[in-house]
Amino acid sequence: MPHHAPSSQHALPRKLLTRRRAVASCAAVAVLTAAVILLAAPTSEAPNSALLVGASLLSSLREETHEAPATAAAGSSSPPPLASLVETILSSRIAPATSMFPAPAPSPVENFDDTSNEEPEHPGVKENVSKESTPFIHEPISSGPPTSSSNVSGDLDMSGHAAPPPKREILLWSTAADEELLYAKKEIVNAPLVTDDPDLYAPLFLNVSIFKRSYELMERLLKVFIYHDGAKPIFHSPELKGIYASEGWFMKLIEGNQNFVVRDPNRAHLFYLPYSSRQLEHNLYVPGSNTLEPLSIFVKNYIDMISAKFPYWNRTKGADHFFVACHDWGPYTTKLHDELRRNTIKALCNADLSEGVFIRGRDVSLPETFVRSPRRPLRDIGGKPATERSILAFFAGQMHGRVRPILLQYWGGKDTDMRIYGRLPRRITRRMNYVQHMKSSKYCICPMGYEVNSPRIVEAIYYECIPVIIADNFVLPFDDALDWSTFSVVVPEKDVPRLKEILLRIPESRYITMQSNVKKVQKHFLWHAKPVKYDIFHMILHSVWFSRVNQAQIQ
Repeated sequence: MPHHAPSSQHALPRKLLTRRRAVASCAAVAVLTAAVILLAAPTSEAPNSALLVGASLLSSLREETHEAPATAAAGSSSPPPLASLVETILSSRIAPATSMFPAPAPSPVENFDDTSNEEPEHPGVKENVSKESTPFIHEPISSGPPTSSSNVSGDLDMSGHAAPPPKREILLWSTAADEELLYAKKEIVNAPLVTDDPDLYAPLFLNVSIFKRSYELMERLLKVFIYHDGAKPIFHSPELKGIYASEGWFMKLIEGNQNFVVRDPNRAHLFYLPYSSRQLEHNLYVPGSNTLEPLSIFVKNYIDMISAKFPYWNRTKGADHFFVACHDWGPYTTKLHDELRRNTIKALCNADLSEGVFIRGRDVSLPETFVRSPRRPLRDIGGKPATERSILAFFAGQMHGRVRPILLQYWGGKDTDMRIYGRLPRRITRRMNYVQHMKSSKYCICPMGYEVNSPRIVEAIYYECIPVIIADNFVLPFDDALDWSTFSVVVPEKDVPRLKEILLRIPESRYITMQSNVKKVQKHFLWHAKPVKYDIFHMILHSVWFSRVNQAQIQ
């Protein structure tokens, strides 16, 4: 059969084709030579510089031959044998960085009539997203037994114990920051006992000794690199007002921080993705479309861009990157990028375990804070003493989600001790507004809305009212550090009909202690124009830091 030349539309010029074949041949010979040398040398003698040269040559080989990485998506054609062999050799021969440490000896609508502080969601969007999202099971980045040289191989928790070792993540190369994380993990496991700290009230914490040591190491070691890419308003545009203000305040304070932020990404333990989920919704969602596809595509393209432009995402497949999202849709915008969804540390207000996006132990539950005045974020903080709170329980708000209609059905207008309303009636607000009700109530009911999170939880803490949280599958903020049982009540959704009985069974002495603890924990949920030690900014950052330290493994 006669040979047909490829059409001119797709054919490469002869000179360019000849050049590519020549370069590919040279790259192949160089890489194979380097690989043979590296295989012959002990791992401890394989210099990182040689490995990086090998990696560079491998990249050149792929570029010239259009060869895909060995980690290509499922369904793509298998990579040619040469690059696969070299990549396997390089991955197995990466030497750890030299330790820097001595041996460790030492809004659409905001309601300002105070009857509700929530923005109505777009009807049907969540349901549509839920149907599109398949159940997600977290799988480790890679498999393989931990090395015998490590004495810190398991997950940390605030009890100070290590869980069975997780499978290792494979890094394309090691940095001094990795060694610092391992050092921090060992130090946290062996944290000295804290008996009396004037700044930390021990009963509020799962393990105050672990928390204090981890926090000290964060202050001393943590370095964060912030990507400068991305145009406003979606990037670098903090929204400081409303119920999604947590992500904006964090963005503002981290971008202005001089202690944790570094310009050299090679020194970073964490990489911050500075986009706003609220701005994504505001600028990309098409009203009435009932789809988050444009938001998800935008986020995927952004991650693809930084992973192509910079080497840092690819080094850990996103495991040392994090973002902060308070809008309800924050988790769903990750669905089109597997590494973002599986590996990145997601600080989310919508911390719902039931939907397969939030991963406990890796992700962070972000407090949802309703900021009415950005210039005065601490306005109206405080409330009446425990003995002067005449209302047993209070709730007022919009009737959306599965829990609130049931709450209103059983308790709305049926019991003078249980002040449960939809929107707070005007005849009531003339005598006592929303905030005054919270300041005068023993217990503030915090039921989920469309999603599990509610700004009322932090509001209750601000007004020194014990939060009663009704939201199954909700991971409470700072659950890696705080013992919520000391200052809140969690009621299963099925027990709403028994709500008054549950509250009345709490002894008065217990109530007095819990209300006092609410006042003590308040400092950990306050925004300050200039961050203060142990405040909400530092607590969020600590949870992200603790998650990253928790993942650290000996290579």
